[in-house]
Amino acid sequence: MRIKSIQWMVAGLLALALSSCGQDKQPSVEADPHPANEATTLEIMNPKVEISVEFEQMVKEYEHLNPNIDLNVVTFGGGADYLDELKARFAANEGPDIFPNGGYEEARAWKRYLEDLSDQPWVEQVYDEALEPMTIDGKIYGMPINYEGYGFIYNKNLFAKAGINTLPTTFTELKTAAEKLQAIGVTPFAIGYSDSWFFVLMLNIAIAQMDNPDAFIQGLNDGTQTFQGTKEFEQFLQMLDLTLQYGNKDYMTTDYNSEVELFATGRAAILKQGNWVQSQIDQRSPKMNIGFLPMSINDDARNDALPIGVSNNWAVNKESTPEKKREAKKFLNWMVSSDQGKKFMKDRFHYISAFKNIGTDTSRPLVNDLMRYADEQKTLSWNWFKFPPRAREEFGYIIQAYVGKQLNRDQLLEELQKSWQRNKHKY
Repeated sequence: MRIKSIQWMVAGLLALALSSCGQDKQPSVEADPHPANEATTLEIMNPKVEISVEFEQMVKEYEHLNPNIDLNVVTFGGGADYLDELKARFAANEGPDIFPNGGYEEARAWKRYLEDLSDQPWVEQVYDEALEPMTIDGKIYGMPINYEGYGFIYNKNLFAKAGINTLPTTFTELKTAAEKLQAIGVTPFAIGYSDSWFFVLMLNIAIAQMDNPDAFIQGLNDGTQTFQGTKEFEQFLQMLDLTLQYGNKDYMTTDYNSEVELFATGRAAILKQGNWVQSQIDQRSPKMNIGFLPMSINDDARNDALPIGVSNNWAVNKESTPEKKREAKKFLNWMVSSDQGKKFMKDRFHYISAFKNIGTDTSRPLVNDLMRYADEQKTLSWNWFKFPPRAREEFGYIIQAYVGKQLNRDQLLEELQKSWQRNKHKY
């Protein structure tokens, strides 16, 4: 097995997979009948760098069961953009056989490369809402990877040391907590803004708090809504400015991994990430006393919620050979229906399951908090995959220019608007 690892991350989250239920449709997992000299090679682009080692171990197990299948894994994560890599590969007629797609507008943009998976056995086991991102005209073009959620991750011990006894769930309370942390000599926020991808997740808070996020997005498309003059975006910038005021001062040269390191070693008390960082935190500080708090942009009650949704989806390359497409579908089915695959999904990847037949391990604190918020129906929607794909990419760089003091607030909102108008409906 040939493995390449390239740093990236996401994107990419949760409904309410609490327990296993339903009967599996088990695809064959026997050894491939082809002679040894007729091996089939598949390339998989994996967007989850956080479980790259475990994913490679799962692939080895599948290859052991199917000795005439060779799975080559290319892993992206931690800041690298898999979309640019995909564009280059497909332009050169070298697209991977299995690759990630976020769904919604991204699915429409890539539809010509998406194999119809509507007839696959795993479809019956997926929670209905998890199928929505990859459903176009009634057909299903991708298998959800998992659910994820994000917000501010906080160090409970440092909060207690600073005398923060009540979880801040409004902007005013968040600012007060930052002041108390700074007063005891602790950097409140670990911020790595040399990477641009997380800005879009922060921007999502503003849209998710609207009464009707989909209607606002449609308004951006038809010209009846703008970023300028919309109070939620001013409030988002208020939160962003708070992280700059009370964060590490070298934020423009701090990246994703360094940001996690600051938090995991106790040099900062709050980390802006999702449950995907649990493994990295555990590696540095096992059993760290942590939890989620909301990314509050104002003092409304709706701040007390966490964004939760499908992180990403597995797509099969429509332009691959019939044999490769057949084997790609077989692998995806094995991953979510065989005993071995389900064990990796639950116990090794620690995924919040998007499948009725796979349980969710709630023993780790970040997943446990997300499941609690979901049970209490205090969740916010994920909307960035509904943005024009190119605009979504540009948004990260535009907001990065703002934190780097190259744009003021008015210019930032103007540039976001221009990017949306320039890229809407462009596939």
